[in-house]
Amino acid sequence: MEATTLKYTVIKDKSQYDQYCRQLEELLEGEQNEAVQDEIDLLTLLIEKFDEAHNTFTESDPIALLRSFMADRDLKSQHLVEILGVSKGYVSDILNYKKGLSKEVIRKLADYFKVRQEAFNRHYKLIPSTDTYTGNLGVANTAK
Repeated sequence: MEATTLKYTVIKDKSQYDQYCRQLEELLEGEQNEAVQDEIDLLTLLIEKFDEAHNTFTESDPIALLRSFMADRDLKSQHLVEILGVSKGYVSDILNYKKGLSKEVIRKLADYFKVRQEAFNRHYKLIPSTDTYTGNLGVANTAK
């Protein structure tokens, strides 16, 4: 009985993890058919399993993670506007900790960066906006 060599194995270290991530990106950018889709699914499963076992996302909050992904791919905030289908102001507020991530934005980010939604769906501290005036709004529309 001859031994067969597997194309992919359970990820054992960070360098293998990085290699599989690069391979997954290449597959996603190329032409896809059923066999390629099976390979994508398998790599995604192996990468997610490694992420779970090594808590690769627990070290940073979702915005720090997003900024890291953006830096890795040379993405600017304008790219996020297109990817997420939201306004430039909303992207700016997200990146500056002024607004939280909506469920739809979390889903789109997870799909785009090929990570689990849990990576972005975690609590982080928002910075209160200092430019909003709430004063006595009841007086503002009073007729004289």
